[in-house]
Amino acid sequence: KGWFCAQLPRPVVFQCSETRETCNCLAILKLWSGMALNKSMHPRNRYKDKPPDFSYLASKYKEFQQHVHTNLTGKVSLNFKEPEAVRALTCTLLKEDFGLTIDIPLERLIPTVPLRLNYIHWVEDLIGCGTNKNKLIRGIDIGTGASCIYPLLGATMNGWFFLATEVDDMCFSYATKNVEQNNLSDLIKVVKVPQKTLLMDALKEESEIVYDFCMCNPPFFANQMEAQGVNSRNPSRPPPSSINTGGITEIMAEGGELEFVKRIIHDSLQLKKRLRWYSCMLGKKCSLVPLKEELQQQGVPKVTHTEFCQGRTMRWALAWSFYEDVIMPSPPSKKRKLEKPRKPITFTLLEYTVKELRNKVASSEPVPPEAIEVVTAVVEKILTDLKVLFKRVPCGKDEVSLFLTAIQNSWVHVRRKKRDGARQLRELPRATTEADSTSQSHSSPNTGPDGAERSNVGAGDMAGVNEEELPANGGNSLLSVMPLDQESNMETEERFSSSDSCSTALGADSAVEKEKASSARANPEAEDTPKGSGSCFLFKCLMNVKKDGRNAQVEMHWVEGQNRDLMNQLSTFLRNQIFKLVVS
Repeated sequence: KGWFCAQLPRPVVFQCSETRETCNCLAILKLWSGMALNKSMHPRNRYKDKPPDFSYLASKYKEFQQHVHTNLTGKVSLNFKEPEAVRALTCTLLKEDFGLTIDIPLERLIPTVPLRLNYIHWVEDLIGCGTNKNKLIRGIDIGTGASCIYPLLGATMNGWFFLATEVDDMCFSYATKNVEQNNLSDLIKVVKVPQKTLLMDALKEESEIVYDFCMCNPPFFANQMEAQGVNSRNPSRPPPSSINTGGITEIMAEGGELEFVKRIIHDSLQLKKRLRWYSCMLGKKCSLVPLKEELQQQGVPKVTHTEFCQGRTMRWALAWSFYEDVIMPSPPSKKRKLEKPRKPITFTLLEYTVKELRNKVASSEPVPPEAIEVVTAVVEKILTDLKVLFKRVPCGKDEVSLFLTAIQNSWVHVRRKKRDGARQLRELPRATTEADSTSQSHSSPNTGPDGAERSNVGAGDMAGVNEEELPANGGNSLLSVMPLDQESNMETEERFSSSDSCSTALGADSAVEKEKASSARANPEAEDTPKGSGSCFLFKCLMNVKKDGRNAQVEMHWVEGQNRDLMNQLSTFLRNQIFKLVVS
């Protein structure tokens, strides 16, 4: 039977012989879902690859043991819908892993340690914590809560100084107590502030101090119905796996988290460089875009964001700065795109095809003994005619590697360009005849009776139209006599043959500069090189020609550039040209 599973990050329909109620696959999928999101936790988070061991913690801490349940198979679990169990886990982890002892009332927000630890590590990335370890780092925690968890973690792990603000009387009392019982009063200053106070009023007495950052876990919801998930939660999503604790001021604010963070942005526009980094955590992904747009409209120069993952819980964070010299960490989506392995574009030349290529060039010049050298020579000739810069680079045994730099797109519309060239050549006699009649009627002293000079001028114009300069790029003249479906050029062939002896020693950078100069002189067509591109090349890639049994395989690995599809087009063109050469 098929049933819909929304437990995964991407909902799927799961095919199973059991019903939804009796199937054990759902528990497996839940476990897989949590593991998948844990991979997105901050790389320095201690819980990323080593989640808490409930069995060990239960055997060591009696107050935690009473909330642990063991099933018939011996598996230990915790009911996250019980506030007492969640509080016991938080207090136990802080005691075991950080040596912190705290008290949290059940009526106030109970933080989860791994998720808060993600935020601390991200702030470390923002301020460059490892660059100057002797510098005193100053931070502000807006709404520190009863646990005062951010200042306690930051002071314990990194020795940061914190100004922790709080508007709730109970939270202020517990936060002060937690700081004192951990002997961190010299690093953490907890202050009581009026309602709706964020940064401006808190910094009135600290007029000359420049803080390195501020952090905030704002109230996510605008009203009680939204906090309960009414009209704010996708009905296809499963219910939350943990209980939502917290006081009114901790979970709700006028306008929700969107308006709350906008107020912080408004304060930052007045404080500006009083803080190097402003940051906030978000509970809804939909809040990220309008807040980034708000910062962009206000002209804030540096804006970045990230994701916080714990189990199946996702949070987002936004940071901005008015300092031009700060280094922004890359957003997670961009990191994943950079880290995602890219498969090379490949095509295979069978043994018969390689043998035919060898026969095609055997009559003109000495043939290399290795099959990959034959294929490489063919590819180099095609690249030379396409004006694609290349040079050989060191590689392994039984393979040849070429580093390619494409300056302009010369492998598209080849047939159309060839037709246009042929049409111009057909129109040349007609233009010559018209020139002869015009010359005879006017009896020009500069033109002979046969109109030869006028014809030469027309041919010169055509040469100027078709002329394309080729940079020295490490080409191979082995196959210079082979036909290609590409317009030929006498000047190109002369430059190609004269530069063959020394072109392999040229580096890719000098070749790129020469190509830029020649392209500027030749004034290439707009369709060959995209307009508005700040880069002097379309793309760079690494090509490997290697043995594949008795066959030869060509691989093209993307390095950088404007569009990966351009490399795909070039690969297809090379393959088609080789096959055309074999059957011709």
